[in-house]
Amino acid sequence: MLDGVNRRIERARRAVVRATLLPLLVRCGIGLVFFAAMTVAWPAGLVVSRYLVLLGVVAVYPAVAPRGRGVTFAVLVVVCGWILDTTWGDARVALWRVLSIATLLYVGHTLAALAAVLPYDAIVNLDVVATWLGRALLVVLISAVLTVVALGLTAELAGGAFVIATLVGLGAAVGMTLLLARMLRRA
Repeated sequence: MLDGVNRRIERARRAVVRATLLPLLVRCGIGLVFFAAMTVAWPAGLVVSRYLVLLGVVAVYPAVAPRGRGVTFAVLVVVCGWILDTTWGDARVALWRVLSIATLLYVGHTLAALAAVLPYDAIVNLDVVATWLGRALLVVLISAVLTVVALGLTAELAGGAFVIATLVGLGAAVGMTLLLARMLRRA
């Protein structure tokens, strides 16, 4: 057992020594973005307490291991914090907060996807990461604009039409998820 621990420590030391700047910055970005998402999502009283360290550890975990389940776990912790704050804490659901959480989770997930395929010792042009982030920010901007427009239309579509549109949207989301899962199993 001690040999296994020594091998892991040696692998970690070798990874730190061989790491290049851009992959390291991408991983730092993952940790910072997920940490910011946690501070926005969780109740303010909990964020300024000693539990901030625990939230920080959960936020940094996807940066250390972007290929594992760390990203999913961090996203679930953020979402649970927001649900806890808005339901149990009776915090008001503010548009800026919802858009901030969605933006930070998307950017964190996108950076984790990049880090998962980017070796820690790769020599990468800055253009690659800039293009990657540019596309992600374009998606965020389009989504935010569509969200605000959709919220503006909810006053116009109150009643039965809104319920039907919601159910059709949920059905389409479930159908696409099932289709993608089936395609992944087939591949």
